[in-house]
Amino acid sequence: MDNWDEIRTAYQVARVGTVSGAAEVLGVHHATVIRHIDALEERLGVKLFQRHARGYTATEAGADLCRVAQTTDDQFAQLAGRIKGQGDAVKGELVITSLSGLAPLLAPVLAEFNACYPDVILRYLTGPRLFRMEYGEAHVAIRAGAAPEQPDNVVQPFLRQRTALYAAPAYADAHGIPETEADFAAHRFVATDDVTSRAPFYNWLWETVPHGNVVFRASDDRALELAVVGGVGIGFMPRWTAVLYPELIEVAPPRLDWESPLWLVTHVDLHRTTKVQAFLRHLKDNADMLERS
Repeated sequence: MDNWDEIRTAYQVARVGTVSGAAEVLGVHHATVIRHIDALEERLGVKLFQRHARGYTATEAGADLCRVAQTTDDQFAQLAGRIKGQGDAVKGELVITSLSGLAPLLAPVLAEFNACYPDVILRYLTGPRLFRMEYGEAHVAIRAGAAPEQPDNVVQPFLRQRTALYAAPAYADAHGIPETEADFAAHRFVATDDVTSRAPFYNWLWETVPHGNVVFRASDDRALELAVVGGVGIGFMPRWTAVLYPELIEVAPPRLDWESPLWLVTHVDLHRTTKVQAFLRHLKDNADMLERS
């Protein structure tokens, strides 16, 4: 096939189902996407997509072509990831990803690593999205919960997240502090908006506290943190975040069933590169200090 761009365009249209969506992924005008599809169908002499009001659906021929395109695209991405990770010097871009709630724990360690290796450009990406290590989207991921099971990843235990319940003095002044778990039904709580969250402490909260008592819900850890500090309600916070607010009142100490393991995840193609190994050593050297946070 002479034109890989056309095949790659067809793959993205099949993947997202619309011309506009594929154009956004590829960074081209939607007219370019249509032109690529039309040219490819004319060259092959077969329809690759069924057009309908909701978008494009791959025909059997289109699905066959896109399976080959996906394999090729994946191989290119893995090659690019390996090339980006090569080199003996600890320099260049290093992409770290974690949940945003781990930022207070990791930021000082990242700053220290940057001071030790000033030629490294750190990109610290936070949020709930699982970055695809096999596509080179990140060099190191720090993930919580059950051990990740994606193939071709190297997974190592890191720390256990110790979480407690906290309230602000303003909340205590207005509502008091529960003395026992039975008192929780008379109090206001702050929690994630995701009732299907796998975090063990939120599972416990949704099972223990009437849902109507969870008066503030958010999808962002920082918003939940500020709601607790602002006195909106009682909420969970990792110990390493709570130390930033010495005025907070610990309503309930960390419990074993609230703990969540943290894992270091790297892709096998990048795991042994110099800068990734340097960063993993740095994290492990600081693990005892972080565990006490």
